[in-house]
Amino acid sequence: MQEVRCFAPHKRGDSAPRKEETNMPTKSTAKKEGAESVKKTPVKKAAPAKAPVVEEVYVQFGGEEWKVADLSERAKAAYLAQGHRASGIKKLSVYVKPEEGKAYYVINDKESGSIDL
Repeated sequence: MQEVRCFAPHKRGDSAPRKEETNMPTKSTAKKEGAESVKKTPVKKAAPAKAPVVEEVYVQFGGEEWKVADLSERAKAAYLAQGHRASGIKKLSVYVKPEEGKAYYVINDKESGSIDL
């Protein structure tokens, strides 16, 4: 890269000698220009990671108790025992009827069955 030199005009009454200027940035001006072009954004502190909420839903009836997640797993197992694949389950609905001692399930709004509580 070729350096271009020019002289600052000398003003009348100015006793200072002419100063040579260059178009090449010096180390001090390069740092200043670089600092100006980079905007500083405030550092956002990451919120502390919250532990996931553990949800457990139970059905209680007649002195007995059933965990809903266990009933869902048992419904899936009953569906798979009929020869279906686990990848085929897109939607699972479980209806608990404790007065009958059964939980009814519907898979993908097509297949249905029941399991004993």
